Amino acid sequence: MQVPIRKGDARMFTKVDPAMTEEKYYELQKKVKFMKEVKRPREAEEVKRLALMGDFSENTGYQIAKGRLRGLNQRILEMEDLLGKAEIIRPIKNSNTVQLGSKVTIENQENGKIKTYQILGSTETNPGNGTISHSSPLGSALLSRQKNETIKINLANKEVYYKILEIE
Repeated sequence: MQVPIRKGDARMFTKVDPAMTEEKYYELQKKVKFMKEVKRPREAEEVKRLALMGDFSENTGYQIAKGRLRGLNQRILEMEDLLGKAEIIRPIKNSNTVQLGSKVTIENQENGKIKTYQILGSTETNPGNGTISHSSPLGSALLSRQKNETIKINLANKEVYYKILEIE
């Protein structure tokens, strides 16, 4: 019997952003605990149950369950690694400069639209809710800037200018 060759997982080589809020840190801790104490035993029991059905090479249910358990274990390891490297965002209150955790109100100089964004790590990014990553073009351009400064963002086919109106 030939042993199957598994393809490499592209996720293994992606760099994870360790910056996160305390709330996100505790949320991930709870998720890992749930996966270890509830999901993994459930999946392991399913693998055991399907293993009793006989020939492993012909038992696709067993193979699928084993793959799910392997994937779950991998996610647990990745999340534990992220938690081990986590850098909790603690912004300095009343700061004059934009930093991780700051809420920044900006005005688009082209159309006059005003928006407020909070700058966090990429694990918490949600532009629709006003949360952007510090590694995004806008987030990185805002970092270390001060109120009333104008910043320039280079997009694919144009330049956009924003004025910083407020920093919280």
